[in-house]
Amino acid sequence: MTIPIIIDTDPGIDDIIAISAALHSKELDVKLITTIGGNVGIERTTQNALDIVSYFHSNTPVAKGVDKPLINTLETAEHVHGQNGIGNAQIKTNLHNDILEEHAVIAMRDTILNSEEPITLVPIGPLTNIGLLFSLFPETKKNIKQIVLMGGAAVGGNATPVAEFNIFVDPHAAKIVFDQDVPIVMCGLDVTRETMINKDDLSIIKTQGDFGNIIIDMLSSYNDVNAGEEHEHIIHDLCTIFYLLYPEMFTTQRADVSVIIEGQAAGCTYTEFSDEGKVEVCMHAQNEQFREKFVDFIKAIHQDQ
Repeated sequence: MTIPIIIDTDPGIDDIIAISAALHSKELDVKLITTIGGNVGIERTTQNALDIVSYFHSNTPVAKGVDKPLINTLETAEHVHGQNGIGNAQIKTNLHNDILEEHAVIAMRDTILNSEEPITLVPIGPLTNIGLLFSLFPETKKNIKQIVLMGGAAVGGNATPVAEFNIFVDPHAAKIVFDQDVPIVMCGLDVTRETMINKDDLSIIKTQGDFGNIIIDMLSSYNDVNAGEEHEHIIHDLCTIFYLLYPEMFTTQRADVSVIIEGQAAGCTYTEFSDEGKVEVCMHAQNEQFREKFVDFIKAIHQDQ
């Protein structure tokens, strides 16, 4: 039985990789992709989402979401992902996918409430759309199985010394989400910094046809590497998809997580570990298995092309 999911995203190089893995997986059923401003502005993230859906000849609908945080001014990450969000890559497709007329929050509401099975939300960008969903339509929570998100950190940050980028961009929305009575899995920096691919993986990916070349082109200008190691690229957002597919790859701890919304620590996910905590925090990942599965899914896409 497949797992029905909604991906809320700001593509983004690692977002494109995560979406690709989800669309190609036989175990996941991507019911909807919604976009948010984050890594780059909303127009570009939406186009990137449409392009990757078209590339895979998928009929997954795409809905455009909010272009800025609830309160703060949008801060983007072109210095990491490039001006167009996907580095030097060109995702070529002869198909044209139309965006849904409905706003992303409305499309999420309808998809969740009309689903026969509980939906898993997979937010891999700032949490503005999800925060609005719960604020406007709290009835959706009854048909949400869990939220598996990329964001936050028990220790440290990358946007500030204590805040991870996705949470930092819209801490007010993140607070709304973490305060809900919904099961949450947090794939934060603690675990994503253990999910790198290296030059050996890149050498294999180079041989994997058109999609392999897209990955290489994106990563060639992806400015997110492990501790300055040139060929160790951190693929943050893919952790959410791999958590759903290969939970044995991850070590987790229960915790209560609160989001700081103001001051120098704004965007910090204050994490208090407890057996009674309501958030499952991913703390470690098996890097060798992550690398193996990463290369495997790119090989599988190449074989299907």
